[in-house]
Amino acid sequence: MQIDFWGALHDLVVGTGFTSMDLQQIIMLLISFVLLYLAIVKKFEPLLLLPIAFGMLLVNLPNTGLMDGPTLGIDPVTGLEKTQPGGLLWYLYQGVKLGIYPPLIFLGVGAMTDFGPLIANPKTLLLGAAAQLGIFFTFIGALFLDFLPFLSFSAKQAASIAIIGGADGPTAIFLTSKLAPELLGAIAIAAYSYMALVPIIQPPIMRALTTKEMRMVKMDQLRPVSKLEKIVFPIAVAIIVILLLPASAPLIGMLMLGNLFRESGVVARLSDAAQNAINNIVVIFLGVTVGATANAEAFLSFETISIVVLGLIAFCVGTAGGTLLGVAMYYLSGKKVNPLIGSAGVSAVPMAARVSQVVGQKDNPKNFLLMHAMGPNVAGVIGSAVAAGVLLTLFQ
Repeated sequence: MQIDFWGALHDLVVGTGFTSMDLQQIIMLLISFVLLYLAIVKKFEPLLLLPIAFGMLLVNLPNTGLMDGPTLGIDPVTGLEKTQPGGLLWYLYQGVKLGIYPPLIFLGVGAMTDFGPLIANPKTLLLGAAAQLGIFFTFIGALFLDFLPFLSFSAKQAASIAIIGGADGPTAIFLTSKLAPELLGAIAIAAYSYMALVPIIQPPIMRALTTKEMRMVKMDQLRPVSKLEKIVFPIAVAIIVILLLPASAPLIGMLMLGNLFRESGVVARLSDAAQNAINNIVVIFLGVTVGATANAEAFLSFETISIVVLGLIAFCVGTAGGTLLGVAMYYLSGKKVNPLIGSAGVSAVPMAARVSQVVGQKDNPKNFLLMHAMGPNVAGVIGSAVAAGVLLTLFQ
């Protein structure tokens, strides 16, 4: 049996990814390197930014077929049609496409969240609601961009872009997978990037909208919250919100179930699994497959740049909305509310609350705002899920 050595060598060389790589893929690899740097060196939201960046890297290496779906082919032995399996990441991506992963993330978030500060000071629920202003402001703005001949977003796409303003990655992924899956890669990366950049983006806005006197306000200690209140809260919220907005059931239901695991005190194993094992596995699958949607063809476009810019606007307006309502509460309460806690109304838990604490202590080192800021912060988690429910109800 003779072997065509040079022909086989040629086929081997041609079959490598090096001969198939184009400029766009090289650019995407460089972008993935930047995201990996931010995750590993700068520690910007590394639990999700790292797998997203690596998923982007994998999908932009040519000839891997990792995101290819199943295809019909001919069996060389029988000559009959046979379904050829798809790539690994295509199968894992079905958890995103079918809306499975984000609610499971919310289950873990609920199990890790203490709603005590919100229950102790229910007024902070308004701050969480005000911080969702960025979502609806940007939704309207994205719709009106259709006057540009080179850029136009549908109502479903505008809603998916606007949800970035909630600073809640799982909610952004859940809504986008339902309304505009073609934008998933750009929206997910923008959402998690801005969540990671909360300590950089928020402080200038907070300082611009408040005075030093406002930032120095020391708030009264929160009242103790009973165990009964903490158990009743997730049940009551689930019933009320889901009756009002049935479309929010996957997110709100899992969030409150996780919290009930935590507060009931009778299912420690389930609470631990939701916080750790389940959450960690889902984060890996979600991050890698979302990153894998950011292929060069879909990602390198003026549309993607517009999404990133609109997402930044949404996040900034949301921060401003919460802070401004905080200013209003400052005056209405007789200067007893520090308006800095309003900026924590975005859903980046607990990072936004920590930013309120840090900014407050720069003007008053004896000020401790963290627990007060956690009220609007966890309210923002509920608020972003409610906003997603509203947009799903309107446009799905």
